[in-house]
Amino acid sequence: MERLFDEELKNLKEKLLRMAGLVEESVELAIEALKEQRDEPVQGVLKNEEQINQLDVEVDETCLRLLALRQPMAGDLRFITSAMKIDSELERMGDLAVNVSEQALILSRLPPLKPLLDIPRMAHLAQAMIRDSINAFINRDEALARSVCERDDEVDALDEQIFRELITYMMEDAANITRAVSLILVSRNLERMADHATNIGEDVIYLAKGKTIKHHIDRKRESDSVRPVD
Repeated sequence: MERLFDEELKNLKEKLLRMAGLVEESVELAIEALKEQRDEPVQGVLKNEEQINQLDVEVDETCLRLLALRQPMAGDLRFITSAMKIDSELERMGDLAVNVSEQALILSRLPPLKPLLDIPRMAHLAQAMIRDSINAFINRDEALARSVCERDDEVDALDEQIFRELITYMMEDAANITRAVSLILVSRNLERMADHATNIGEDVIYLAKGKTIKHHIDRKRESDSVRPVD
């Protein structure tokens, strides 16, 4: 019985690794479509999205079955509940990659606004964070998980830089607005991917230490930038 439980946990890990790999590939394809102004990579993103959604359902079902039938305790219980949350984060990242590919389709019909330098850099950072967050989860590597959380600030800074630059383009010429808005949306979707990877990192720290750091990190972020209240 114990050996069967271990096999089920191994299968769960493999599905999450597969999901993460598909998300990484989708980001790569979406940025390829954006940079090269080609539609073909977008089809790969949509195909991956179908597989990600299927794995999302399978992971949820596996976790619920393990909770109901195995009644895991302590570390195994934290692992399974963390897996459910991580599954949701990965599924959302797949949706964000689709959003990026949709903006790439819009921009492929228009002349380039500017050379793309910072957005591919953001994508590369987000991909690395996705990959490292899942590896940290599989190996219960707290140090790697913390490094993922720390890298989120670099992505946020790039997002703000891109936003300011594109606002300038829009102010200079109204003809730039459509393209600039699409690039802002691409940047924001990549920034959200990094946020989801950071959430996974926080879950890994909880898994490794049984300690929640989420609200502590959120308070730090809020103190870094004060937003007006609606």
